[in-house]
Amino acid sequence: MTPSQIGALRQLSLTPKSELRFDERLARRTTLRVGGPAACWAQVATFGDLKRVLGVCSEAGIPWTVIGGGSNLLVSDQGFPGVVVHLCGEFRTWNYDEESLHFTVGAAVSLSRIVQEAFRRGLSGMEFAVGTPGTVGGAIRMNAGTSERGMSTRVVSVTTYDPDRGLKRYAASDIRWGYRSTSFSPHEVILECVLSVKPGQEAFIRAKMEGSLARRKRTQPLDFPSCGSVFRNPSGQHAGALIEGCGLSGTRIGGAQISGKHANFIVNTGEASAHDVIELIQLAQHKVKQEHGIELKPEVRFLGF
Repeated sequence: MTPSQIGALRQLSLTPKSELRFDERLARRTTLRVGGPAACWAQVATFGDLKRVLGVCSEAGIPWTVIGGGSNLLVSDQGFPGVVVHLCGEFRTWNYDEESLHFTVGAAVSLSRIVQEAFRRGLSGMEFAVGTPGTVGGAIRMNAGTSERGMSTRVVSVTTYDPDRGLKRYAASDIRWGYRSTSFSPHEVILECVLSVKPGQEAFIRAKMEGSLARRKRTQPLDFPSCGSVFRNPSGQHAGALIEGCGLSGTRIGGAQISGKHANFIVNTGEASAHDVIELIQLAQHKVKQEHGIELKPEVRFLGF
């Protein structure tokens, strides 16, 4: 950012729980633990503050993006030359309505919190998301879930904000839901959603959740930092199996490694750089294309490249 752009941000008057930090290292803000600094980290606690920050970005021509839990994100070693918005405060609130069987959830609430709250009340519908990291907002944007079901199966409505178009409330049927994708525009900030659940039997819910968690522990490298699944599964195929079939399990470049436990995970063994991870991503794509004729498409989101 230019000095005048930084100056415009510094002049912002925000509420006490919101905060701007400059040259904020993003490695500690992502689950993969790699990445350079954001020119500005905007921790935003209120809708008014969000409008003010994005308004300055629009007026001053400052690039911006939003990140939640950083669980599906690869940040470049050079970082991001703009404003990274992180929602907190009022966006971390939620409530449950017993009559409608609906959770109204702020985008910054962790997905695991809602999964546990549903279980605690004997409510079914969110079991598929047990163990899924990140925030509710991020999970909705990428339609996170399993191969059988995603967030689209539980969403009633989503409220967003776009600096150019203002607030908008979508019914679930207004949204185009795809495999790890939705129709929200890149500059549309998810603020809140309504999720539906249904009464269930506690023993059945517990068994499904414990089974899912046990399967994750058995098949995923949870002992190392990662960004989750790197590639989308091609139709009728599993990306991990294709990569493993190319003999790439355990392949290491610098501090990054294709997991020997699940080849669709790239883990940080300690001192990985984003460059190390990118090289492994490109190697996997090249080998799978060469040996299977299949083009692997990343599921992970790239920032600053």
